[in-house]
Parts: sequence; structure tokens; C-alpha cells
Amino acid sequence: MKFSESWLRQSANPVLSTEELVAQVTMAGLEVDGVEDAAPSLSGVVVGEIVDVIQHPDADKLRVCHVVGGDEKVQVVCGAPNARVGIKVPFATVGAVLPGNFKIKKAKLRGVESFGMLCAQDELGLGDDASGLWELPSEASVGADLVKYLDLDDAIIEVDLTPNRGDCLSIRGMAREVGVLNKLDVCNEPCAPVAETIADVIPVRIDFPNGCARYVGRIMRDLDLSQSTPQWMQERLRRSGIRSLGPAVDVTNYVLLELGQPMHAFDLTKIDGGIVVRMGKDESLSLLDDTEVEVSQDTLVIADHKKVLALAGIMGGADSAVGDETTDILFESAWFNPLAIAGKARHYGKHTDSSHRFERGVDSDLQIAAIERATALMLEICGGSAGPLIVEESIPDLPQLQEITLRDARVAQQLGVIIAPDDVDGMLTRLGLTLVKRGVDSATWTSPSWRFDLTIEQDLIEEVARIYGYNNLPTSTPTMALDLQPNPESIEEASLFRSQLISRGYQEVITYSFVDPDLQNMVDPDVKPVRLANPISSDMAVMRTNLWSGLLSTASYNLNRQQTRIRIFEVGQCFLPSEKEELGLSQSTVLAGLICGSRTPSGWTASKEKVDFYDIKGDLESVLAHTNLSEEFTFEACEHPALHPGQSAKILRKGAQIGWIGQLHPKVQAHMDMSLPVYLFQVSSDKISEVRLPKYEDVSKFPEV
Repeated sequence: MKFSESWLRQSANPVLSTEELVAQVTMAGLEVDGVEDAAPSLSGVVVGEIVDVIQHPDADKLRVCHVVGGDEKVQVVCGAPNARVGIKVPFATVGAVLPGNFKIKKAKLRGVESFGMLCAQDELGLGDDASGLWELPSEASVGADLVKYLDLDDAIIEVDLTPNRGDCLSIRGMAREVGVLNKLDVCNEPCAPVAETIADVIPVRIDFPNGCARYVGRIMRDLDLSQSTPQWMQERLRRSGIRSLGPAVDVTNYVLLELGQPMHAFDLTKIDGGIVVRMGKDESLSLLDDTEVEVSQDTLVIADHKKVLALAGIMGGADSAVGDETTDILFESAWFNPLAIAGKARHYGKHTDSSHRFERGVDSDLQIAAIERATALMLEICGGSAGPLIVEESIPDLPQLQEITLRDARVAQQLGVIIAPDDVDGMLTRLGLTLVKRGVDSATWTSPSWRFDLTIEQDLIEEVARIYGYNNLPTSTPTMALDLQPNPESIEEASLFRSQLISRGYQEVITYSFVDPDLQNMVDPDVKPVRLANPISSDMAVMRTNLWSGLLSTASYNLNRQQTRIRIFEVGQCFLPSEKEELGLSQSTVLAGLICGSRTPSGWTASKEKVDFYDIKGDLESVLAHTNLSEEFTFEACEHPALHPGQSAKILRKGAQIGWIGQLHPKVQAHMDMSLPVYLFQVSSDKISEVRLPKYEDVSKFPEV
């Protein structure tokens, strides 16, 4: 995220230089990627006013303007189509230096002398608009230095935030952090309720509250969208990397940057009936970037009673967009579950500022404040009337505040330094946490609505370390006794299994421990997997109970890229629910393999025979043979939900089941869209690691003749 340093300092202004401020927030875990000047080097550019315009006597496209702004009224030849009497524009006087070290000199254009230059945005390096002169606000002071007038003596700071710190994707969030680090009060812009002058509302229905737990709207009428966005707002947007697109869009973008709440504005006249928040229905949608997408059934959308209007939390549709002729709008400010948005922007190739924030999580208490702020700005810029708030919500589906107990001894043990409990309480209070109760040696806290990443004791300890300062923590390595662990020869390491499979043409893969719930249910429907509290995306929401889901995803990926012979294996951890364990799950090491395609590598003399059940069985038997206890392993025909009923078997050692082997079930194969039959095995690594050691025998004294 990019932001203006001067904008940040309006909320929290520590007595630090830019370099010191950057170093401070970086050491607090908010890494600064770069710092740049808010504007290229400019000198000699002032606010000028055109007081007279006449046609150039020898050029149809040139005009001779008389401009005040410097020491005296001067004559400037200009070709801009919007040059006219009364406007105020940037005026580069003779001797001025523009970006690229371009020096302004007295010149003669088609026989008429010109003493300076009237500038467009792109000529000053302050925007992309090259269509004409940059028209400054009418209240701009004539003769004022442009650098001072626009407050261009500023720095643009770019931070690269980790996914858990979505609360800092705004000026308010960054100011909150700076205030905590420097023990400063933060001055935020007010978001007071706006007076309702009309009673207009529109019906809102949420069909999928698990994805959208709160939807706030407001109708505004009789807006004059021909008004220009204020210069100060345009500049703040520009310094944040966002170009001005008109008052309605600029206000929603500004609120996004200021508060961190994405918003959207619909043309009210293009909404049929009311708003419905629902899942997609395999329908088409033309987006604001002039592209068309096919909306799948697993995508959350904003619709009316007849058609889809927007991809929820990602991008609005072109058909309901605010245009130059729009006078009535509907503001939207909603809370979307990160799981409902995660991965969807990538799926449609539409990563936006809104999706970037919703994927990471937005403050669930911010929606009403954001719409009040946006309404106030719109009334100030475009006039008009505001209706009452329209609020539809499902409280049980909103994030619930969690109580977290922090032990004083645990803080000292983890950080290696004793911090007074009062100091710890002060740090957490400044971060916005609420103290529920303070005991003799511990305290119970509730996290604020914007810190959805604070859920366990270790999270609070990390916050204490950040605010206390990593540089202030002891750096000495603790002294620890090193106990040698026995390594019995009768227990073989997994490297033996790896070597044997690699020698038979397999390649080792390492897949995620987080898998798609639907695929997990298909390969192991009898076990309820452990769900993640805060998954990366909806297709990585549960812990795997076996390795087949990862191997199948890898095989499918390669088959879709014309790889017709696949032999892969993995040694990894599987996770099963367990009430006996402290964390509610147990983990075990598993060896699994997969083959499909031709039996031999491609070649002129190679056979085109396909692998079958006995190929993978033979590969597994070669691994088991290294235990020198092959007689203990048996295969018994048995059905498994993920395997073909006629080609599946359980693997036993001394009568106890240790794994499965067989052909992938045709239904699972069809679900994965795999063109070739697939064969898999899986065994417990611990159950095959015990080997029989060879015994020494004397050479016979009576060798055979």
C-alpha cells in the first residue's frame, strides 16, 4: 500500500524524521518497501490566472494568453484547447525547471513572443492528463508557489504488509500503529451521522449470510456529478497510486484509503426491484474494466431482482456503473467473509484494492462509519440529498470477540525479559484491546474488531514484543543441554524408502498440508478433518487426513499439461482429530505413491502398455522387501470409498492394517477430470520402518563340491 506521509502525520505526527519513521514501522513488523518524493523536482512554477485570450495571428491552433502570477502580467502562447479567461493554471515562469531538467526560456512561436509556459498535469509529472491545461481550484491564490500550494514537499511511503495485517491497509490503521509505537493520541476524521433529508430506501435481502453478514446502503439523490473532485482529494489519491475518475468513484476510493473499508456506488436507476446478495447462477457479467466474465455458482455476487450487478468484494458491473448523467446513486458498504472472497479475484484475474482488503479481512464494525463519511464528502462536493441508512445483517455470522488469557510468566519465558505487567497492560490497551480482568499472574483480554488475527496467547506475546521493540530483547543464546537420542539399527529411516522408489522411476513431491474440503471428503469420507480457523483460501480450508488429495492434485495438474507418464510419491504428515491430544489432533508420518500412464518411458522401442494394479503393488513390495520381513506383509481384497471396488486392497502387517492400495475410483477420477486410470498406495511409515537385521553366520567348514 502507498500513502502520503503528510496525510499520515495529520492523524499521528511523531517527532521523527521520515527515515526514522520508516525504520520504526519496519522494526514493528510493517515492512517499508520504498520511499519516494511526492513529486518530481520543480522550481519556478506558480499559480497563474489567464486574464485575456486572443487568437494567434498566424496559427489556428494557438492562442495568445495574458497571464498574471509572476512579477507582472506576461504574454504566453498556448495551444491547449481549454485556455480561456478566468481559469487558474500552473504557470512555469521564465527560468523555471520542469521534470527532466527542462528549462523554460523566452521563446518566439510563429512570430509571437512567449514568456513562460502554461502546464498540463503530465508536463509537471503530477498525473497522466495531457488533454489540456490543468485547471486549479478557483480559490487558489494567484502567484503562490505550486509546490507549496499542493504541499508537494512530501514523501510517498510504500509498505508491504503480511496477510494477517489487513487492519493496516488504511491511513487510520497506519496512524493507529504509529500512535501506539510513540504513545501518541491519534486524531481521526469524524464520521458523524449525516442528516436524512429524504426517506427513500431500497429493499435488501441477504441469501448467503455466511458470505455477507452485513450490508449497509444509502440512497442519494439530485447529485451534480459534473463537479470536480477537490484538488486535495485528487492529490491524496494520486500519491496513493489511484487516478481521479470523478466524484463518486473518488469518494469511495478515498474512504477505502482513509478507513480501510471498500465501497461501491451503483446508478440507482439501473437497479431493478432491490438488492440481493446471493451466489452466482452461471451467468455473464460485464465488468467496469470492459471485460466479460462467466460467474460461477461458487462466487458471491451483488444482484437485483433480474440480473447480477457486481462480483462481491471484487469489482462492479458496467451496466450499473455511475456515469456522467447519473443523479441518483446507491452507496454500498458491506462486510464480506474473507473465505467467500479468497481466491475469487485470482480465479477471475481481477485483483483489486477491494479484493486485496476483503481477502485479508475488514473491520466488521466499520461499515456504517464508512458510509457516513462517504455521504458527508459527496454532499460537500456534489450537493444533493441523503436518505436513511439501509442495514441488513446477520449478527451470528459476524466475527465474535474472543477472550484471550495472557500469563505474565509466559511473556517473560517467551521474550527472555521481564516486563512489568502494568507496562504490558499499557501496550495492549493502546493497541485497542479491552482488559476483561486482571489476576495476580495473568490478565484476560478481548481483541478489537479490527484485529481479527489476535486469537491465542502467543499472538498477544508477539504484539508485546513488537511494541517493546525487537532491538530491546536480549540476543544471548540460552544455554541448553544437548541430549543424545538413541538411533536403533532395527528402525529404518524414510530415506531408504525414498531411495528405493526413486530407483524405480518415481519422483518425490511435497504438497500442502491444507487441502480442499470437497476433495478431502472424496478420498477419505469416513474421517471428519480438522478445519482451519483462518485458511489461506476456501480450497485450502482443512488439514489432510491422508496424502492422496495432494498427489491427485499434482497428477491432475501434470496430466492437463500433456504429461502422460506420472510416477510420484510423498512422505509427509497426516492429521486426524483426537480428543486425547492437547491440540485436538494427532499426526503421523505416511508414505504414499501414485502412478498412471505408460509402463515404460517413451522411446522408439518402448512398449505402449499402460500401468495396472500389479505395477504399483510390485513397486510397494520392493520397498517392503528392504525390511527383510516380507513374509509379515499381506494384501487382502477390501473396498475403500476412494478406490475402485474391484481393484482395491488393504495392506496388513502381522494381520494389522497399515495402509491401502488400488485403482482410483472412477467417480473421483471423473471429478478430477483425469484422462487416465490412476493407481495409488498409502502406508504408515512407522509401521514399515522396523527391519530385521542380518545375522552373522560362519562360513561352512565343509563347502559343497
